Amino acid sequence: MRGDAPRGEEYDRRFEELAARGVDMHGEADLIDSYDPTSVLDAGCGTGRVAIELRRRGRAVTGIDLDPRMLEAARRKAPDITWVQGDLADHALTLDRQFEIVALAGNVLIFVAPGTEGFVLTNMARRLVPGGRVIAGYSLVPDRLSVAHHDELAERAGLALESRWSTWDRQPFGPDSSYAVSVHRLG
Repeated sequence: MRGDAPRGEEYDRRFEELAARGVDMHGEADLIDSYDPTSVLDAGCGTGRVAIELRRRGRAVTGIDLDPRMLEAARRKAPDITWVQGDLADHALTLDRQFEIVALAGNVLIFVAPGTEGFVLTNMARRLVPGGRVIAGYSLVPDRLSVAHHDELAERAGLALESRWSTWDRQPFGPDSSYAVSVHRLG
């Protein structure tokens, strides 16, 4: 994760405040869960919000993140989940299994180092079982990843666009959308 964004417990507090105001904090988990996966890799898991909710719903989940402070917070909250420190763009990244879904929630694809998005998608595609899906959500901002470039990189990684929405609760995607949730499936 780049920049001076909140980390660890400070990051969690932001989501706790949103939840206290009545904001649904499980839209990502709802969408991922709707595919009925037995296994999920929460790639760029941060402090584990999505992974922990998916585990609560009975899914086998592994979380991976580059930031040790985020993982420290995740491990405190859910020591029973496998948490891995690693770079999503690192081709040498090893995990002990493949997954039905790789989730890149919370703007992961626009927080990775610029120019590594294709490496990330290729590495995540390698972590999928045949027919598995990469589900990624991110803000559409100038000079960052566009949906057209995302689709191009995904195709190079062997992934085909299956669905795209403007929100995690499946609102239609259109030319004025400021957010994209894309589901790409491994051929």
